[in-house]
Amino acid sequence: MVVARGSRRQVRGRRDRRGRGLRGPLYPSSVPVARSRSQRFDALVLEALEPIEQRWHTELTELDVAVDEVPEITMTSPETVVWDDDVVVDANVPLARLVPAGVDRQGLPTRARIVLYRHPLEVRARSGTDMAHLLHDVLVEQVAAYLGLDPGVIEGR
Repeated sequence: MVVARGSRRQVRGRRDRRGRGLRGPLYPSSVPVARSRSQRFDALVLEALEPIEQRWHTELTELDVAVDEVPEITMTSPETVVWDDDVVVDANVPLARLVPAGVDRQGLPTRARIVLYRHPLEVRARSGTDMAHLLHDVLVEQVAAYLGLDPGVIEGR
């Protein structure tokens, strides 16, 4: 606690106004509304991935799915960026990327993974239903690229 000179006002270093204690959670943690946006997004990803994984389980054992907030872009001009075939793009903004298996900087082997970019996907979805469909479509496209198949085959058409 710091006391300002020449004043009776005390400045506290924590969020405890009027001595009532710290504020608690607004909702119990067991209620879905208590989840953060990223936790809700992760749950939607798992839900969208489930039917694909059930059908292609044996082929996807060496594939991971990850979520990043936004893609890393090193170029400053969006018009000059050219994306590889392993990137799902909408209006020149990447939504997901398939990172092949390889070797990391320490020389350790890495598994192949699909990286979904949460913020660009959330911006494009108008509702939770739109988000579920968009995630499913992006995951189907990325799994098809990983397996070297047509997206229609992944969906079972």
